[in-house]
Amino acid sequence: MSKTRVLTGITTSGTPHLGNYVGAIRPAIAASQAADAESFYFLADYHSLIKAQDPAKTQRSTLEIAAAWLACGLDPQKVWFYRQSDIPEIPELTWLLTCVAGKGILNRAHAYKAAVDKNRAEGEDDDAGVTAGLFMYPVLMAADILIFNANKVPVGRDQVQHIEMARDFGQRFNHIYGEEFFALPEAAVDDNVATLPGLDGRKMSKSYHNTIPMFVPRAELKKLIAGILTDSRAPGEPKSTEGSALFLLYQAFATKTETAAFAQAFADGISWGDAKQQLFEKIDAEITPLRERYEALMAKPAEIEVILRDGAARLRAQYATPTIARLREAVGLRDLSTIQVAATKVGKRDAAALPVFKQYREADGQFYFKLVLGERVLLQSAGFASPRDAGVRIASLKHGALDDATDFVLGEGVTSDEVNAALEAFVAAQLEKSAQ
Repeated sequence: MSKTRVLTGITTSGTPHLGNYVGAIRPAIAASQAADAESFYFLADYHSLIKAQDPAKTQRSTLEIAAAWLACGLDPQKVWFYRQSDIPEIPELTWLLTCVAGKGILNRAHAYKAAVDKNRAEGEDDDAGVTAGLFMYPVLMAADILIFNANKVPVGRDQVQHIEMARDFGQRFNHIYGEEFFALPEAAVDDNVATLPGLDGRKMSKSYHNTIPMFVPRAELKKLIAGILTDSRAPGEPKSTEGSALFLLYQAFATKTETAAFAQAFADGISWGDAKQQLFEKIDAEITPLRERYEALMAKPAEIEVILRDGAARLRAQYATPTIARLREAVGLRDLSTIQVAATKVGKRDAAALPVFKQYREADGQFYFKLVLGERVLLQSAGFASPRDAGVRIASLKHGALDDATDFVLGEGVTSDEVNAALEAFVAAQLEKSAQ
């Protein structure tokens, strides 16, 4: 039985914090151990360049995040672990997808729309400060996914749109080039994944400067936990667990039995100092062995480099290089020596003079076709809900004369007699070809 391909991208920006560990690293590594999954984990360093343009910081972050995942138990012998920039087929596929991606769809991407809305609110030009990298981010993300025909991509709800766009670009490419080159990915949203509060009670995020870095020294970890915002209730006074950053952090690292006991301690009036000490001990017990492995890995960056390059080399040989070769063949980027030059035969029908049906998809999501003779459009269809519906309509025209249906219009200055003559020529050419 074939395995489900699950792909996770890890943006190389900043130092991993406890929110990253609980919300992404820990559940992803647990999922990677499933026997029915083939897991892909990559450091999205190309993506990081959209915001981070400090070379030393990008390099350092890549090292820290790779070391964090390895320290937490990711096994590069059992999963694909690689750096995005080590797979040159990804940017090549990005261009192939760019050539079929609808700009209208990209206009609706959340990050781009948010930038435009911010500019408008500030009275700026819509695209002030907006790079092409930000605008094209969804196409690069689609290439990350489609190059390996990933079936599932674990994402938060804010990223579901990008998976839908990847499906659209893949489906459009498949339709244009007439074959199922790409599997269409699905977003895997886990609403049970914990979202940790930070030092101030808001979601733990680098944007809020309220994070607890994963691998700070024990003394620093204790100091950060001591600084978590609490209310003014005194020792002996019952305390509520609801909305308590202390309680939510403890719950993320404790068993159900331990969590219930901590909740009872809140009801019994535990002091905030004692509660913070218990939280420190609980987090430190889980993080200490990981910290030791992390520090050992950080001391040997060359070994991490070998792991990443080895993962990319094996992945390219097995998947990426054969895939891009097939796609280059599909779009016509081919070896010219393979062209079969046919001898000219007097009396043969001139192929350039034959009409051609062309199918395509517009930004409105509907499928269209047109009948053209050289540069002249003889017939233009209305929109169809699916490529199959459009194909059925083309087939009906190929096998009969023009009818009086309303799902197409004639080209400018074109008569129905001309279209009928073109259809007859098309059918005759097909018969002649099948007889050879």
